[in-house]
Amino acid sequence: MKKISLFIYLLFLSFAAFAQESNLIEVTGQVVDQDTKEPLPGVSVYIKGTVTGTVSDVSGAFVLRTKLKFPFTVVFSSIGFQPQEVQVQSIGSRLSIALVTQTMLGKEVVISASRMEESQLQSPVAIEKLDIRAIRETPAPSFYDALENVKGVQMTTSSLTFKVPNTRGFNIPNNFRFMQLVDGVDMQAATLGVPLGNAIGPTELDIASVEITPGAASALYGMNAINGMANLITKSPFLYQGLSIYQKTGVNHIDGIDHNPSILTETAIRYAKAFKDKWAFKINASYMRGTDWRANTATDQNPNNLNTANPAFPELAGANNPAYDAWNKYGDENNNAVTISGVQYGGKSQTFLVRRTGYWERDVVSPTVDNLKFDASLHYRLNENAELSYGYRVGKMDGVFQRGNKIQLDNVLVQNHRLELKGANYFVRSYLSIENTGDSYNVKPLVDNLDITSGGTNPVWGAKYKAALQAELDQDTDLATAMERARQAADLGRVEPGTAAFDALKNTIIGINNWDNGAVIPGAPATGGAWLTQQSRLYHTDAQWDLKDKLDFADLLLGVDARVYEVIPDGNNFVDFSRPINERTLPGGDNVYYKKFGAFGQLTKAFFEDKLKLYGSLRLDYNPEFDPKLNPRLAAVYTLAEHHNFRASVQNGFRFPSLFEALSYVNNGNVRRVGGLSYINEGLGYLDNSYTLASVNAFNAAVNRDVTNGLTADQAALQNKSLLNITNLAATSPERINSFEVGYRSVLLQNSFVIDVDAYLNAYSGFLGQVEVAVPASGEVGSDAGVLDMLAANRARQTRYRVYTNAKNTYRNYGSSLGLTYNFFSKFTLAGNVNYNNIRANEERDIFVTGFNTPKWTTNLSFGNREVLKNLGFNIVWRWQDAFLWESPLANGKVSAYHTVDAQATLKVPSLKATVKVGGANIFNNRYIQYAAGPTIGALYYAAFTFDGLLAK
Repeated sequence: MKKISLFIYLLFLSFAAFAQESNLIEVTGQVVDQDTKEPLPGVSVYIKGTVTGTVSDVSGAFVLRTKLKFPFTVVFSSIGFQPQEVQVQSIGSRLSIALVTQTMLGKEVVISASRMEESQLQSPVAIEKLDIRAIRETPAPSFYDALENVKGVQMTTSSLTFKVPNTRGFNIPNNFRFMQLVDGVDMQAATLGVPLGNAIGPTELDIASVEITPGAASALYGMNAINGMANLITKSPFLYQGLSIYQKTGVNHIDGIDHNPSILTETAIRYAKAFKDKWAFKINASYMRGTDWRANTATDQNPNNLNTANPAFPELAGANNPAYDAWNKYGDENNNAVTISGVQYGGKSQTFLVRRTGYWERDVVSPTVDNLKFDASLHYRLNENAELSYGYRVGKMDGVFQRGNKIQLDNVLVQNHRLELKGANYFVRSYLSIENTGDSYNVKPLVDNLDITSGGTNPVWGAKYKAALQAELDQDTDLATAMERARQAADLGRVEPGTAAFDALKNTIIGINNWDNGAVIPGAPATGGAWLTQQSRLYHTDAQWDLKDKLDFADLLLGVDARVYEVIPDGNNFVDFSRPINERTLPGGDNVYYKKFGAFGQLTKAFFEDKLKLYGSLRLDYNPEFDPKLNPRLAAVYTLAEHHNFRASVQNGFRFPSLFEALSYVNNGNVRRVGGLSYINEGLGYLDNSYTLASVNAFNAAVNRDVTNGLTADQAALQNKSLLNITNLAATSPERINSFEVGYRSVLLQNSFVIDVDAYLNAYSGFLGQVEVAVPASGEVGSDAGVLDMLAANRARQTRYRVYTNAKNTYRNYGSSLGLTYNFFSKFTLAGNVNYNNIRANEERDIFVTGFNTPKWTTNLSFGNREVLKNLGFNIVWRWQDAFLWESPLANGKVSAYHTVDAQATLKVPSLKATVKVGGANIFNNRYIQYAAGPTIGALYYAAFTFDGLLAK
């Protein structure tokens, strides 16, 4: 980057303060570009070691006031340039100082890696940063989309409004292992059990930077950062003032395959103003609306070769599979498997497994999504080292996300209230997060209840199917055709999408919170329900104190935090467990609380003229439901010959179960999802009196074969009882990770080439997941009565649970990332990264599938120039990822490899304080999915107009 010189003229005036006899020093000056002699607005000017600061105005002028004694240091910085420091020694000096700025390549300052400011080059762990300039230059449609291009990051897109990043494996769409903070506030929706991406986060106009720590960060950040964290930092109203306006208009679904071409719009506005460097406020608002990416994949995850289908009848393979279970079809899952026995075919009494017909996702979720965001904050500087602020943030969103099932988010409302006192070396922060899921509903119970209400219960539907099937076979119809005609007969009277009857029944069901159906559960609503109504509050307080100036032998950082979740029981997803079992599902009851407390200390010591830096931290986390947990971290950074920085770290971390993992109690498809806390099991018996569903399926497949060969069902059951595996689950305990990481980062070739490489090895124990079990009603597991209850024909004598519990195996994954950036001729930049992640296979199968869900190889390559011509820049990014296996409770299968190209061109119009950005994501419309049952993502073309700094002083 060409060097730019800044002339700063400083004039120091003093006068008596109105309330004290001490003097108030006023520092004034102007910042200009030495080459053009034009004023430079937006330069940050602050006094080092304090919260006192300001920003240069449109004429490059600034005014800075302080009561500090001489000498003190004033720091000047501008976006993309190296900060410069000027020491002020006395009053009355008129200084003319040329500040030479250089490229920031590799010289960024980060906070998140060690919870204190440090050079990114000398961070003890891998950390990536996007500053304002990088965000402006990205070809991604939004700054949050740009995270997908960051080294080591895997993005999961559930919806236009709902995107979740992950690092280093074990990816899921509701990723509670990866923490997302906005100005220190956790962005998770507590009862949904998922961080809401940027649905309630900063607007395009208010984001200052994003820092991402790949891998375990729980030693410093606690329970949710076991896979890493993203720290979104917004603009200070003291430093970024004036009116800004943003308008983006785009189009997606350009090929018309999943939906007609559709317009996407996003509008944002920001206004900030400061008053004499004491008071400041800012207001942000944005609204986005568009047509969502649609999930239409018909992949069959129950092919005919499995024992849950009909492997003895090869003519039923492929499109003829009556046990077809499509990724994006609901109502055809395992709980809707109907056993059709006693069918006379081929001279024998045959048994067939079929699934209910169900409905496609596109028929039961809305294609239109929107996201409304608003935030405001008020800031007051009490003195040189104390700034008090209050912030309010609210977001309303629609969309689709995937947990154990698909959830249609509709009018979800999340609010944050934040109060913070901070200085240069401390902060105390408290916030309240309020969640209301609005009109959201669960797709699975919706479809089940549509089928049951209009098509009959599984036994009723199965009887119609059997009668029609036998009639067709008696007429010598081939088996595949007979199966199809039997389905048509059994489905007669079922409401069909697009009809008034379908819409009326759907609207009735999604307005009822009880998901049980009266035809199956006596006393339940006649139509059943699917409404997902959850309300919660999260209370959080944390504080940090940097004592580096208080100790001579080392730098010491201390921190504490406390968090309380308060859940309002709805009688369906969360209940009052103090009630008797038969009353738990009634609405109301006492609120449920889930708590966590923590504290940490970190010592940092430099040796050999700051060439070697050692870090040691210890964190204690306590949840009253579990024993206290210690999380240590040791790290070292060694700098060789100024440019070469080697790092290594080892740490231990724990993750307490999320709210849903710990406390859920929801009946969904006649299978109750239950949290893992031990007291939930009391009176239910799923921990110690159950069989695994996988073994129940294998058992019934063997029974069906023996019945075909002449045994009675009871005889076959007792003969095959050894196939049933007793679950023997323990109460849930916290998940644990042991992580080791090494890395190297350097800036070479006269500050024009950056290399950053890291490698890691993780070991997870007590991995949290779900296992489905069956509890017999007639006897204990192992007894003949308990075995007979497991027959498919005796489904009514089983109680099914999907239990959150810990895996029995230890899972070891490993990987490496390499990032390169090269600035060369005339501001051209070539950058890229390649990432490898893998997992070591275990010899023994576990009680559930953990789901690594991560491609072995991903890579990004970018080429751009922020000013190829005066005020005109461009950037192009090519991204590729390998195929991989996706495993989850909802869908399993291969996710194909894909590659995309994003591109943008940006034109600055300084006279209007405007920027015009035209670009596209996936510009060649290479359709792809990112996870099994996820939406198909195509091209998105856009034009964005930004007016920044209007009405600034």
